[in-house]
Order: sequence, then C-alpha cells, then structure tokens
Amino acid sequence: MKYLLIVCFLFQLSTLSASAQEFKYHTVEAGETVYSIAKAYNISEEAIYKYNPDAKGNLEISSKLVIPLSQQEKEVSTETEDIQFITHTVKRKETLYRLSKDYNVEIDEIKRFNKHLYSEELQRGEEILIPQPKQGVSNTEIASSENLNIPATDKPQTAETREHVVLPKETKYGIARKYGITVKELEELNPKVDVLQPGVMIRVGTDVLDEPVILTDEVFEFYEVKPKETLFGLSRKFDVPQDSLISLNPALEDGLKIGMVLKVPNTGDGENNFEEGEELAGDSEGTDANKRLDLSDKLSNFSTKELVVFLPYNLNQIDQDSISNYKDAILKDRVLRISLDFYSGVRLAVEKAKSFGISTQLKTYDTRRSVQEVTNIINSNDFRNVDAVIGPLLQNTIEAAAAKLSQYNVPVISPLSDRKMRSYQNLFQSRPTDEILKNAMYDYLGKNSVGKNVIIIADAAKNQVKNELTQILPNSRVILPSDNYLSAEKIEGQLSGTQENWVILESSNVGLLSSATSALNRLARNHQIKLFTTERNSGFEDSNVDNEHLGRLNFHYPSVDKEYDTASSEEFIEAYKEEFDMIPNQYVIRGYDLTLDVLLRLASAEDIYDSFEKYTGFTEYHENKFHYTPKPNGGFYNDAVYIMSLDEELNLKVVNDKQSNLYREFKD
Repeated sequence: MKYLLIVCFLFQLSTLSASAQEFKYHTVEAGETVYSIAKAYNISEEAIYKYNPDAKGNLEISSKLVIPLSQQEKEVSTETEDIQFITHTVKRKETLYRLSKDYNVEIDEIKRFNKHLYSEELQRGEEILIPQPKQGVSNTEIASSENLNIPATDKPQTAETREHVVLPKETKYGIARKYGITVKELEELNPKVDVLQPGVMIRVGTDVLDEPVILTDEVFEFYEVKPKETLFGLSRKFDVPQDSLISLNPALEDGLKIGMVLKVPNTGDGENNFEEGEELAGDSEGTDANKRLDLSDKLSNFSTKELVVFLPYNLNQIDQDSISNYKDAILKDRVLRISLDFYSGVRLAVEKAKSFGISTQLKTYDTRRSVQEVTNIINSNDFRNVDAVIGPLLQNTIEAAAAKLSQYNVPVISPLSDRKMRSYQNLFQSRPTDEILKNAMYDYLGKNSVGKNVIIIADAAKNQVKNELTQILPNSRVILPSDNYLSAEKIEGQLSGTQENWVILESSNVGLLSSATSALNRLARNHQIKLFTTERNSGFEDSNVDNEHLGRLNFHYPSVDKEYDTASSEEFIEAYKEEFDMIPNQYVIRGYDLTLDVLLRLASAEDIYDSFEKYTGFTEYHENKFHYTPKPNGGFYNDAVYIMSLDEELNLKVVNDKQSNLYREFKD
C-alpha cells in the first residue's frame, strides 16, 4: 500500500505539472533570434531548445517553433466567486468517482478544493468540500448526437479541422486521442504524413479534449483497451486507483470500451508504448506470460550445479538411540513429515536431471526451525559458489537466509510459504500467495462471465471480497446471508430461468457453506447453476459440505497445483513406488517439480537470473507451473495459477486451459 500511495502521489504531481503547460507555434521573422523570441515569450532559451532541437542552428525565416507557454494561476477569490460549497462527511467505501456522480461535479474539481486528495485516498469520517454552482448561475449543456436523436449512421464525420503542430515525442495515438478521432481518421486527414516529425503541421479534428497536448515520457504512456478488459483489471495492471484512471481519462465515466486509447502511468517495461510503425498489441491471451516453455531442449550450461536444500527436520530433538524413536517423531511431527516428503521429491528431480546430462552436487542442512541456526549454517560454510538454495520452509527462516545470502547474490527459492514476504533481490517466492490466487479468479470471472446471471453470496467476513467482485462484475446480484445460514427460497428469487447462473460463494463458515451448497444443489434441478469461489478454504473440505453437491454444481476455484495426470506421470509414479513403496503425495511432487525447474533453468542459461532474460513464459511439470514476475522492490514471485473445476464424477479439470498442458485434451 505504501508503494501504491507513493506511485499515486508522484502520478498526481506529474498530472498537475502537465496540466500547467500549454503550447503554441511561432513563425520566425527576419532578424529574430532564439534569445529575442525567448524574451518575447518570457521563457528561457533552453525551453525553446527542448521542443525545437533544430533551433540550435541558424533560424530560417518563416520556419515554425513550438513555444511552451506558462499559464498563470488565477486567484482563489476569482475561482470561487460563482461557487458554493457543501461539506460532505465521507462514508465507508465511498470513492471520488461515486461522489462526482452523486453531486454532478468533476473529480478534478473535488480535488482542486481538497488538495490532499491529489496524494491520498478518501478516509472514512473525514470532511471534504464539494463545489457546487451558486443558485442563479446557469450551466451550459453541450448538445451531443444522443441529445439530438441523430441515428448512428448519420452522425457527422470529422468535417471541420484545425491545424496542430507536432511536438517532440508525440505519437499518432496521442494526437488522435486528444482530438477525439481515430488513428485511421487522422491518417486520412494527412495522407502525405507517414512519420511524425516535431514541428510538422498536420490537420486534426476540432473536438479537442480539455487538457494540454499529451506527451509520452517517463511518466505516462498510451494503452489501447483490449477485449474483455475491465476498469478494475486496468487499475491493478497499472497499480493506480480507478479514480485516478478516470481523472486522467474523463471518457471512462461513460464506460470502458474496446479500442479506447487511455493515458496511463508508464510501467517502465515498454510493453504499452505505441511507437510509430508498430502494430497494436493483440489480445492478452497471446502474451508471453501465457506461453508454455520446455527448457529441456534449451540446455547449454552443463557445469556441475551446486544445490543446497534447507529444511526444518529438527533432528536434534529426536532421541537417536533407536529407529522406533524416529518413527514416533515422524508420526507426531507434521513439519518433519512434510520436510521428508519434499526432500524425497528433490532427490528424484536430481536423478531425473542426470538423464538430461545435468550433474548436481546436492547438500542439505537442518535449519532446526531457527533463524539463528540458518545464520550459523551460512557463516560456517562457503556459499559463494552455490547456484541456488531451496528452502527453508518457514517465512522467518526464508527471509533470514535471503538476507544473509544476498551478499553473494545466491538465489533463495521459497518452496511452500504462501505469505507475503519482504523484498530481497535474490528471493524467489515459488508458491503464489492467496492474493494472487484471488486475483487470478477475478480475471477469470471478468473475462468469462459475459452473458451470465452472476450472484454473489458473501458473509460479513468476506465484505472486502464482495466489494471487489461488485466492481469487477457491476451487473451482479448480491445475497447477504444471516446467522450463517442460507435457504433455497432466498437464492431462488435471484436466479434466472433463461441464463446460466454463476454463483460466487465467499465464506469460511461451514454452516453457511453447507446450507448454501445444499440449497443450490436442489435449485440446480430446474436452473443452470455453476458454483465459484475465490478461495477454497478448509470450510469446503469439511465433511458437512457434500462433495457430490460441489461436483453437480461444477465447482470452480483457484489453485496452486493441479491433480497430476496418471498417464503422463506414470514413469515418475513408478520410480517413486519402487523406491518408497507408496504413491507420491503433493509435497513429494512439489519438491520434484520445483527442483527440476531450478536445475533446468540453471542448465539453460548462465544462472537463474539470466534464464529470465533469455526465456519468457511459464514452465509446467506434474502438478505445478512457474512464471516468476519481478517485485517492485526486489525479488520475484510466481503468479502462475490454475483455475480448477470439479465435475459430477468428482474429476478435476483445468479450465484456464490456455496456460495448461491439458489445453488440447479438455478443449476436445
């Protein structure tokens, strides 16, 4: 949240500085110099050179210069002479966008008289001033084609035009957006202009936005809205509140439309900048993040890999006099069982890597579930040539290891923790957090719920999730259960008899989950119903929640892993059974998938960091997939998530199948 606020603060400051600048062009006359022109406009010579690099040579008579003009601020008394104010006390969950609609006033106008809102969010209980016209002051309403009932086919095209001098860094997308025309219309008005050059005069429309010319730079860029994208999704994509997006793009108040060109914060990766001659980005389904990688055919680095595994065995607590003591300890200690299962998967992955020609020097250490022990291990051993460390399992020990090994830039891969961690340049969180799982389901629902009757059932503990869902799915209906119980009668009134009903159930209370799924199961006899949740918590695993009900409701949920396919994993299963005489569990497979991924990345590049530079996309193995994304303050996290569904035979399937190796199987 702190980072977000800082970004938004800088973002708003940049908006303010941009809106204080306007431009005009000056035709050079005989005898004029840059110095005399600068004096005439009360600006510096550097300001002219900034927008007219060619002016450093000899000025040509009749040539045109772009001149930045400083707009003087008006006195507050002049600003407010026709305005009266309403004092509004902010209520829970109110937004600037909502207030602007309630009071029929622009968001910028609210911020103008409440300066702190340029850098801060609304706070519940605070009092703000809402500007309103004084009685007797008339508002001028601009007629539109909708007001005049002009048919869409008869709407006038860009008949009237005006001149526009191209500024440095301007693009066709920015100019078209400013004058309310499409890029195609701009090109038709200027058929002889192939590449924009600063200082060139072009023809544009007259319906100019009430803002200065927009320059793409290190602060802003342009982004074209893709199919199925939502305002909520874009606010998360660019890490900026929806209010700020609407403030930068007033047209959003009329709704988000495919093909809109938006002004957005520059993400710094260059993906959304439109350069002249480039094609627009396609549907997000085709991005590198959704491309499956097979690193086994990209191997080039066959030096022996130095791999260290940190696990919390806590063996010092076990009496080593007899084998029975070990057995008792394993049965009693869940963390020890998980550690042993995970390590058995690690060993199998090291053996598998040998078949690819990858040799591994494997060392394992007992962290004893202690930060001090982790520090002692690192201080007592030479880690300078270690290629990667897998583990420890617990958050505090993982962070201690990453902090200590950051001096050598040794990658530390967190295998199981789903908690949000501190940022270290060398820390890789391989298990997606609950927040990432939730956001993956948000994206799935936003892209696939069109034409569905969406119903949200959420208890008080899930109020925040409910509010976020209603933003993503504005046409959804909400049911608020009481006393942790929900009857079929209360649900039935919200169901559609003609549309497929998508019910999103948000709760961890077993009583509510049991009653709701039972009621939905009965209603499914006469209605098309699918059940969803953003978090499959332990409540869904309780014996009072019938799995057969979940199966009949085609239950959908986000998951870190998928159920391995027996046929494709036969070799792995048989190898494990031969050595351990049992079927591998999720921790065994997690250890195997994670370790094999690390070794293949090390063997396909100079090191793990270099593998991300060379290859984009996600890797996938028996149950797990990995797509590491840089964190803003350092380190990486895995955002690869499965959306799973349960069918009537209680079989699990992957439904976000374009990110899965099961895509063809389930599509057919």
